[in-house]
Amino acid sequence: MSGLLIEGVGAIATLAGGPRRGEDQGDAGLVLPSGRGEHLAVAIADSRILAAGHAGEVGRRVEEAGLASGSLERLDAGGGLVTPGLIDSHTHLVYAGTREAEWRLRARGAGYLEIMAAGGGILSTVAVTRAATDEELLAGARDRLARMLACGTTTVEAKSGYALTTEGELRLLELIARLDAEGPLELVPTFMGAHAVPAEYRDRGDATEAYVEAVIGEQMPAVAGQGIARFCDVFCESGVFDPGLTARILAEAERLGLHSRIHADELEPSGGAELAAETGCLSADHLAVPSDEGVSALARAAAGDRPVVATLLPATSWFLGKHRFAPARRLIEAGVPVALATDHNPGTSPTLSLPLVMSIACLEMGLSPAETLAAVTINAAFSLGLADRLGSIEPGKQADLVVWDGPSIDEIPYWLGSPRVGSVVKRGRVVFGRTP
Repeated sequence: MSGLLIEGVGAIATLAGGPRRGEDQGDAGLVLPSGRGEHLAVAIADSRILAAGHAGEVGRRVEEAGLASGSLERLDAGGGLVTPGLIDSHTHLVYAGTREAEWRLRARGAGYLEIMAAGGGILSTVAVTRAATDEELLAGARDRLARMLACGTTTVEAKSGYALTTEGELRLLELIARLDAEGPLELVPTFMGAHAVPAEYRDRGDATEAYVEAVIGEQMPAVAGQGIARFCDVFCESGVFDPGLTARILAEAERLGLHSRIHADELEPSGGAELAAETGCLSADHLAVPSDEGVSALARAAAGDRPVVATLLPATSWFLGKHRFAPARRLIEAGVPVALATDHNPGTSPTLSLPLVMSIACLEMGLSPAETLAAVTINAAFSLGLADRLGSIEPGKQADLVVWDGPSIDEIPYWLGSPRVGSVVKRGRVVFGRTP
């Protein structure tokens, strides 16, 4: 067996024991040295966690597994913290072009839906993405993934949704699959044909309904037949797709074997949170302005056997200059598991850094550093249906880890915009930073 021993570890945030909610949201499963001068260790064998904890005990586990300690590659953590690899559970990764010109429009008072109605926003990205070559789209996405990796991200959910035609959406999903195969980051593909109504439908009186028929009748069967997408996401919002149309799309998605996610209550209370709870979505994302009933619906789902993860995207609110953020504390107090993600996209959240998102969540939403760490590890994994193998440091799980330059969880969001990543391990192999 091949293996890696991370030694000289100052602290381990295991996040062991499953998704966090309520008072447990801030439980990082922290392991600390028991005495002065003692260090911890993490042992990896054949891409999986073998043991993590006090160095002596880890050494015994290595011997019990029949491994000679000298056969393991060794990585010195330098007294730093080891955490699970970060998981970005909401991104729009593959696209062409940028939208910095929209800053000027917003400075003049134009809102999100107003910009989109004028052909900007999502539709402007759709136009340039449709015109881009495969290699141009791949090159842009590879660069973004490399920057994510440097911030400690090891797994990325990636949506289609910048083509809005059957052929184009299939192309974007195929490119996501190619990027996943290239590695080192692991990609989770999501179909999002219901991202916006494309320009070619806009002159029709029944534009939204007609496009939904195309999504359900043409795009989704082709996507299911392609077999790449694991999820279907819908932009449920006033002026885009209302709850009734969203419910139709998600019902067909589930029939075709695609699990449901939803953009919910980003701009105004739209009934998205309620719909997510009713339909059993794995995740309700944004939730900047959910209604009281929406929060209650998510709380009821969390108390049952089908909890919906509230995936909050504070960098989007921050970048848009909003002064109202998702009610993270209220959701946590209601027992709803909370995740955080970048919402990386060219128009409303161009960040690639989950540590920056953690910083914003601490500054603007009142979360503790430990709560944000759970939100970008075990809870993010749970929102993607991957918590059985990702998101925590437990024996048998995939060895996706970050070694940080510093021993404290608090330091991750403290270094605002400057993540102190020492090394990143993906599937047991060092793929960024200091090497053995």
